[in-house]
Amino acid sequence: MHDDLRWFIAIAEAENLTTAADRVHSSQPTLSRFLGRLERDLGVPLFDRDGRRLVLNRFGRAYLDRARRAASQLEAGRREIEEMRAPARGAVRLAFLHSFGLGLVPDLISRFRVENPSARFTLTQDAAATVVGHVVDGDADLAIVAPRPMRTDMAWARVAEQELALVVPREHRFSGRETIGLAEAADEEFIVMQHGYGMRRIFDEICAAHDLTPAIAFESSELATVSGLVAAGLGVGVVPVEESARHPGVELIPLAGETREIRLTWFRGRPLSDVASRFRDFVLAGSSADG
Repeated sequence: MHDDLRWFIAIAEAENLTTAADRVHSSQPTLSRFLGRLERDLGVPLFDRDGRRLVLNRFGRAYLDRARRAASQLEAGRREIEEMRAPARGAVRLAFLHSFGLGLVPDLISRFRVENPSARFTLTQDAAATVVGHVVDGDADLAIVAPRPMRTDMAWARVAEQELALVVPREHRFSGRETIGLAEAADEEFIVMQHGYGMRRIFDEICAAHDLTPAIAFESSELATVSGLVAAGLGVGVVPVEESARHPGVELIPLAGETREIRLTWFRGRPLSDVASRFRDFVLAGSSADG
């Protein structure tokens, strides 16, 4: 298919079979047979013949436009596969949750590049399940997630721990509390993350541990939206105590004894590039390797 496209484009641009054959390092009879076969398959002539000159007609011009697009897409696919087979030695392909993009990930990258100034990063942000999937599929070298992945083929290590809080509207009945237990809010309507997101799994696990069956008012794919809906008086939520969860219309009340552990994860048995391995070791040096 790729040769057919190259040959047709060469004939269209050269307007001569012999010249086109020289360009694609083939023979004039081969291109002549190819062109005859192509026109029979399409059921129309693509060129007007003027002696040895071949001039595109309206059918040929339409086909040339599509052929050039197709050839461009095939070349882009070839380059993408080459990059997938041999990722750049100087790049770390890092996937992480949206909520880590404000402080944690920029801080890690900044400190790593003090000693590795030439290191490059390809960053992907998504839900926890999708982020882990990027690593499993080989589209990312490492991922930063919370909670830890529930897979035996993934290695992981603790990066940090974040306190969790009940987020409530200003002037809520719980406003001013220094801490609170989730059971105290059992009769509230909750605004939660959608299934597949790390904070939804954490929320569900906390509720199960306290034998709670909360009423779910809304589900979101962004922590900032959770806080926005809470500020509008539509319910309460559980969020990590971090800047991305703050909103001027809400108050964060620490949940007694509830935290989320942030993990760095990678696929067991798959070798990492040199720079990805160094980044992993850098992160692990500041944490406890327990996976």
